Amino acid sequence: MRWTLKPKPETHKIEHLVDVLQVNETVATLLLQRGIETYEDAKNFFRPSLEHIHDPFLMKDMNLAVARIDKAITNGENIMVYGDYDVDGTTSVALVSSYLKTIYLNVATYIPDRYEEGYGLSFLGIDFAEDNDISLIITLDCGIKAVDKVAYANEKNIDIIICDHHRPGNELPKAVAILDPKRDDCNYPYDELCGCGVGFKLIQALGSKRGQTITDLFPYLDLVATAIGADIVPLTGENRILAHFGMQVINSAPRAGFKAIIDQLKKKELTITDVVFVIAPRINAAGRISQGLHAVELLTENDLEVAKQYAASIETYNTERRALDQEITTAAFQQIEKLQEQERFTTVVYDENWHKGVIGIVASRLIETYYRPTLVFTKSGNKLAASARSVKGFDVYNALEQCQEHIIQFGGHKYAAGLTLKEENYQAFKDAFEEVVKNSIDKNLLTPEILIDKEIALKEITPKFYRILKQFSPFGPQNMSPTFMSTQLQDTGWAKCVGAEEDHLKIKAIQRKSKAISGIGFNLGEKLSKVQNKNLFDAVYSVDENEWNGTVTLQLRLKDIR
Repeated sequence: MRWTLKPKPETHKIEHLVDVLQVNETVATLLLQRGIETYEDAKNFFRPSLEHIHDPFLMKDMNLAVARIDKAITNGENIMVYGDYDVDGTTSVALVSSYLKTIYLNVATYIPDRYEEGYGLSFLGIDFAEDNDISLIITLDCGIKAVDKVAYANEKNIDIIICDHHRPGNELPKAVAILDPKRDDCNYPYDELCGCGVGFKLIQALGSKRGQTITDLFPYLDLVATAIGADIVPLTGENRILAHFGMQVINSAPRAGFKAIIDQLKKKELTITDVVFVIAPRINAAGRISQGLHAVELLTENDLEVAKQYAASIETYNTERRALDQEITTAAFQQIEKLQEQERFTTVVYDENWHKGVIGIVASRLIETYYRPTLVFTKSGNKLAASARSVKGFDVYNALEQCQEHIIQFGGHKYAAGLTLKEENYQAFKDAFEEVVKNSIDKNLLTPEILIDKEIALKEITPKFYRILKQFSPFGPQNMSPTFMSTQLQDTGWAKCVGAEEDHLKIKAIQRKSKAISGIGFNLGEKLSKVQNKNLFDAVYSVDENEWNGTVTLQLRLKDIR
C-alpha cells in the first residue's frame, strides 16, 4: 500500500473555520479538504436542505419530456418504463413507474433479460412495446448510446424519452427528449446524478406541474439513496442531499420491499454503507441470477406480507449469486496463475461457461488481489461479453475507447464499464487493451493507495470528536469516511488473530501512555508480528463504534500497519 497524506490546507483558512465554527483544527482540516471554506458552506454540509435541490427544468429537454408524457396521459396512450437490470436501473423503474401510476393507470414496466437481450434498450423490448400497443417508452439508466434502437422504435411510431447519466457517444439518438446531465449542451448545475437521480428529476418536474413540492416526493428518496450508494457516484452536492434524506426514509418509513429486507437484520439504524453491502446486493441478485423485474416487483409492492415473499425469493437468488461468485473467482485466480509468463499491466480472463450475472463482482475481486485494470469475459449468445473494473486514478472507459476497433459495443464510467465483441477478436482486443494501458497508466497507480486526511494523536479520539465525524455522512466517493494516521503506537499485549480463518487482526493500542483503544483490521492477520513484543508501529485507520454485549465503545478500523 502507498500511504499518501493529503496536503495540509492553508493555515489562515484552518484558523478561520476554527474561529467561526468553534471546532478543533482536525475538524477544520477535514472540512477544507472537502471544499468547505465558510460558515455557510459548513451549514449546508452539516444541515442538508431540500431547498437546495435544483430546479429540474434546468436540465436540457426536461420541458420536452414533461410535455410528451402529459400528451400521452391526455390521449390515453400506453407508457412503458424501461430500465437496466442493476440496482440503479431497477430502482429507477420502480420510482418512475410507481409515481406515474399515482396519476395514470396505463403504465407498464420492462427490464431486459441480461442473457437474452443484454444491457440497455433492446430490439426485443421495442417489439414487446409494439405488440402491446405502447407508443411511449421512458428509458432509465440506459439509452444514451442506443442510436440504432431508437431509430428502430421511430420506424414503429414509438417515441422514446431517454433518462441516462452515462457519457454520450459522438451521436445522440433521435429521441423525443434526452435527459442526461453529461450531455455537452446540458447546463444542469450538477452532472454526477445516478440514473435514479435523473428519474427523480423527471418526477420532480412532473410533480411541479401538478402543484406538488419536493416534500410530496419525499417517500421516493429511499430508492434514490439506494441507487446513489450502489452506483458509486460522488457523495457531493445534490447527491449528498438526496442520499441524506433518502437514508431518513429508509430508517423511519421504508417502503414494504425495503422493510422486508431490513427486518431480517438486527440493526437499529442503517448507514449508506449498509445499503451498499446489504440491500443493494439483494436487489442486484434478481437481475444477476433470474430477472430484474423481480426486484421492481419487490420495490413497488405495498403489502408487507407479499413483499416478504418476494424478499425470500430474492434471498435465494443472493445465496446462489454468492456461491457462483466464489466458484468463478477461484477459477479466475487459477487461470491468471497459469498465464503469469510476464509482467502485465492488465488482468483479462475468459471462460465461456462463467455466469454473466456475476462477472462484474469477480472483476472487483481480482482487482483486490492483482490491482490492475481488469476485464472478465464470458460467452453471451454468439458474442463475448465482459465487465471492466479499474484501479483508482485510471479511466478504463477511455482505454476501451482506444480499442473500439475490436469492440461491437461498450459503455459505462471511468471505473466500471461493460462491452461485447466477437470471439475471434478476443486476443486482438486483449493485446490492444494491454498496450493502451501499458502506454498510458502512471505506474504508481498499480500499487493501491490509501489517502490519509490527517495525522492525529490517539488522545484526540473522543466521543465528542466521533459525534462530529458521524455528521460528515453519508459517505461515498469524494466524501469518504475520514482516514487518519497515528505513529509510534504500541500494542498492550493483547494483539491476536481472529475470525474463522484467523485472517483478521485485533489489537489494543496506546500512544505515549495514552488511554488504550481497541482496533480491528480485516484481512490484516499477516501483520500480527509487526505489533507483537511491544514493537512500535504506525497505523492508518478510520474511527467507528463497536457494540458488544450492549456496550458501545469507539474503535480503530485499521486499514494498514507498518
